[in-house]
Formats: sequence, structure tokens, C-alpha cells
Amino acid sequence: MSDNTPESNQDSGSDTNSENKSFSEKYSDVMGKINETIGTIDWTQMGKYGKAAGIIAVVVIAQIIIKVVIDTINFFPILPGLLELLGVVVVGQWSWQNLRTSENREEVLEKVQNLKKTYLG
Repeated sequence: MSDNTPESNQDSGSDTNSENKSFSEKYSDVMGKINETIGTIDWTQMGKYGKAAGIIAVVVIAQIIIKVVIDTINFFPILPGLLELLGVVVVGQWSWQNLRTSENREEVLEKVQNLKKTYLG
């Protein structure tokens, strides 16, 4: 049978009891510190962080959607070439309308300067 006497079993039980107490005390100390830290947070500022997190999430989701659309377009062999040709045609048409004469070039330059002043100061 066992060499342990009931008294020795009780001693080992009291050791685990003291270990449980020290763990419980440590746990309560840690939780107390966490509660103190949470109590010092200015919760009125959390709206700013929530907005920033929301904007970041929207940007990430938009990038994923754009990537899926571009991958789908690239899946069809003729479509990327047609879109590239369309881009060249649109840029050529805009250039012909806005850069053909010196008056039109000056107007475009004025618009760019106004936008530069408006946004860059």
C-alpha cells in the first residue's frame, strides 16, 4: 500500500492550498492593476481611434475588392489590351482638346496653379 500517512497527505494538500492562495493573490493584484489602468483612460478620445480604425478597415476592404476586379479583368485575355487602348484614346482626346492651342495650354496651366494654391497653400 502507500507509505504516506494521512498526516503527510494533509501536508501536501496544505502546500497546494498555499500555492492556490498565492496564485489567487497574484491574480487579484494583476486584475487590480488592470482595472486601475483602464480607469485612467480618457474614453472620450476613443471615438477618434474608432474612426481611424474604421477608415483603415474600409481602405483595406476597398483594396481587396479592387484587386479581385483587376484579377477578374486580367483573366480574360483580350480585355486588358482593350482597356489599355481605351486609356490611350481618352488621354489622346483630352490632350487634343486641352493642349492643342496656346490659349488652351494657358488655361490648363492656370487651373493647375489654382489647384496648387488651394491645396498646398
